[in-house]
Amino acid sequence: MQDKRNVLHILMAELAFLERGGYRRVPRYPWRPNFIFEDSPTCINFADRSRQQPCTDCPLIEFVPENRRSTQFPCRHIPLTQGGETVNSFYEWGTEEELENALREWLLETIKELERGKRAQVRAA
Repeated sequence: MQDKRNVLHILMAELAFLERGGYRRVPRYPWRPNFIFEDSPTCINFADRSRQQPCTDCPLIEFVPENRRSTQFPCRHIPLTQGGETVNSFYEWGTEEELENALREWLLETIKELERGKRAQVRAA
């Protein structure tokens, strides 16, 4: 399991990127839409697409269901809603706005849970 502080930092950076309109600004690749997580600076392969690190090395892999971790883009299978909708689900039937709203809510809730866990660890120490 990844270091929780690192995961918390990554999720907070992802939320900041989303809130600054990172996915709606000028596309990173003009011939296709920006992809959630993959086209964010929080992606482990963001800086250099020519030297791909395996997605299993990404700290966000812990949020991907076990049976989806070996897919080409595991981060697309992170459940964002109580109903189990994923990034991929929104690509198939949702809108960009619905996806970003679900992502925002998931990030806020997950950050809150990690911060609560971190505070509980500090109190227990």
